Amino acid sequence: MDTTQSRNKDLSLEKHVTALMTILAEVHGEDQLVLKAGKLDSLELLQSDKIEDRILALERLVHDDPTIVDQRTPEEAVQVLHELEDHLADLMARRAVEEQLEQKVSAKMQERHLEYIKEVRMQVLKEAAGPDNAQTLKKYAELEMLEKRSLSKTAADLMRPQRLEEVVGQDEAVKSLLTKLSSPFPQHVLLYGPPGVGKTTVARLALQYAKEKEYTPFSADAPFVEVDGTTLRWDPREVTNPLLGSVHDPIYQGAKRDLADGAVPEPKLGLVTEAHGGVLFIDEIGEMDPVLQNKLLKVLEDKRVFFESSYYDPHDPQIPKYIHELFTKGAPADFLLIGATTRDPSEISPALRSRCAEVFFNPLTPQDIVEIVRSAAKRLGVQLAPGVAELAAEYTIEGRRATRLLADAFGVALYRGGRQGELEITKADMQEVIQTSRLSSYVPTKASSTKEVGRILGLGVVGYVGSILEIEAVAFPSREPGKGQVRFNETAGSMAKDSVFNAASVFRALTGEELSNYDVHVNVVGGGNIDGPSAGVAILAAIISAVKGLPIPQDIAVTGEISLRGKVKAIGGLHAKIYGAKQGGVRKVFVPAENMDNLPPAVEGVEVVPIEHVQDFLQQIFPQGLRTEPAALVAR
Repeated sequence: MDTTQSRNKDLSLEKHVTALMTILAEVHGEDQLVLKAGKLDSLELLQSDKIEDRILALERLVHDDPTIVDQRTPEEAVQVLHELEDHLADLMARRAVEEQLEQKVSAKMQERHLEYIKEVRMQVLKEAAGPDNAQTLKKYAELEMLEKRSLSKTAADLMRPQRLEEVVGQDEAVKSLLTKLSSPFPQHVLLYGPPGVGKTTVARLALQYAKEKEYTPFSADAPFVEVDGTTLRWDPREVTNPLLGSVHDPIYQGAKRDLADGAVPEPKLGLVTEAHGGVLFIDEIGEMDPVLQNKLLKVLEDKRVFFESSYYDPHDPQIPKYIHELFTKGAPADFLLIGATTRDPSEISPALRSRCAEVFFNPLTPQDIVEIVRSAAKRLGVQLAPGVAELAAEYTIEGRRATRLLADAFGVALYRGGRQGELEITKADMQEVIQTSRLSSYVPTKASSTKEVGRILGLGVVGYVGSILEIEAVAFPSREPGKGQVRFNETAGSMAKDSVFNAASVFRALTGEELSNYDVHVNVVGGGNIDGPSAGVAILAAIISAVKGLPIPQDIAVTGEISLRGKVKAIGGLHAKIYGAKQGGVRKVFVPAENMDNLPPAVEGVEVVPIEHVQDFLQQIFPQGLRTEPAALVAR
């Protein structure tokens, strides 16, 4: 009976161990279980016929502990197997939970993967289609339609000279500029002259001329960069500088996104680099900020622009090569500077003048304006009635304004019913434009063939434009000898007033009489401001004429400073003054002998006479002499 019970008990243990081993094989897998048994030195025990060995192997496998060596008695084996059941239950439960978690993780990963694929597809579609949408595409279509609309070429563009030979009245200036530009060693140039005489046009055409010469350094694609000095704005902190260039720091000024993300400063190149290899033309250069002018001079010396930034790190591997190049070597800026100004040379920076050759453009004469209007009419394809060009020349000395008057008259002629192909602009058309523009004659004072007492024509200049000054004087015997007064209009300026007092002293030396015996009133008609002493000779002649009753020819003009000893001293602005005299119809101009070396080329229709002493001039206008009794003390 005991044997049967023992056998049954062993059989029960055998089945129990087999069941647990089967479960363990299912958990780990048979192959993995064999490998694990080998690692735990339990493979022989697992294959043993003894139930004790298999239980020991089962213990090692469940607890994953090869140090378990104690054999179990049958009584202990049952307890051990129950413990192993608990361990296997925990293991299976944990494995079940892990499998559930793995399934959930796999599902989530699959979901995220699908979302990622969707995002990638959307990005690909977006890149293929671009950033546009229906609204932006509509705006783009509207912009394209606007681009298709255009007006005809403006009248100003059509009438502008297209060749140097078409520029009127500036032969000397054109030649001078070409000799400085069309050379193996071209020079920086400053162009002086009044507005509207062709400075900008000549500068453009001069570069085209220079490109055609083999010996000049200008290539066929040499750029002509044009900018107005009055519009050049810059920040002293170098935040912005369109002329020289600046650096956009990544934080404050917003460099490109790819550079800002890496805190890389971005240099912005200026006009001086854009003009590299060509011409940088700065109109109204005299209006530029003086500090900016000095910075420009540094660029002219170095022929490069250098950039600085506290954000620049030369060792940063993320900085592109071109930015390293700009910060280490600078940007090329080897160009020719042509600056144009309406200011007097004395108002331009001496440092800038010292680096530039100087070319002076003459004021346009009425004959020049007539030629400009006629040439512009040919380009416009219209006929001019007799006197139209001459009428325009009476109201302007600017070529730009003359062509604008012609364009306005062209519109008036079309409005009254003219046909463009057969159009003729009449004097009435031009007169209507002049009246609607509220223009007045540019030469209010004109010479005549008469003679007058106490009236003489002097010459003045404003900027580069000369004009005739009408100076008149009247004289009356004073009520008490020696208590006469000299009056002078204050608006003519303090230097002109000084000229009156100088003339009073010279009057006594020449005539032997005291001017204090007369009440004298000297007037510059129109209150013109005389900013220099050049009216001295004219004022003296007017006073003598008024006191002595001597008539003065009205087709002559005189300019010159008078010293207390009667010397006629040199004056400035002689070129402009002679051109101004010609515009007023003066046939003879008396100038200081000291200025004869600075005379402009012969001006057709004007005789220039040098005088060293005031007596030289007075003898020519008063051939009868000065020591005569006053005949008429009031100008008539």
